[in-house]
Amino acid sequence: MPLYAIIGTDRLESLADRLASRPAHLARLEALKEEGRLVLAGPFPAVDSVDPGAAGFSGSLIVAEFESLTVAQAWAEADPYRAVGVYVDVIVKPFKHVLP
Repeated sequence: MPLYAIIGTDRLESLADRLASRPAHLARLEALKEEGRLVLAGPFPAVDSVDPGAAGFSGSLIVAEFESLTVAQAWAEADPYRAVGVYVDVIVKPFKHVLP
């Protein structure tokens, strides 16, 4: 199954909404993981720190297997972060895993 990179860009001041909808967001990622389709996922801290605190995050990256670009885009658009307006933009691109 092909891989796709999903890049979500957070709106400014979205930390409270991000934290509130995080359990639902993580549940979808856990489902991909359990199916063996998740390669990696995580947020981009808004500042150069593992724990950005109140600065929050500027977005997220997910790399996972989907049947097609259309299916990956639909999955990304259904993300709870998108539904509550944490993500102001979502880009989905085919991804080729080379290393490691």
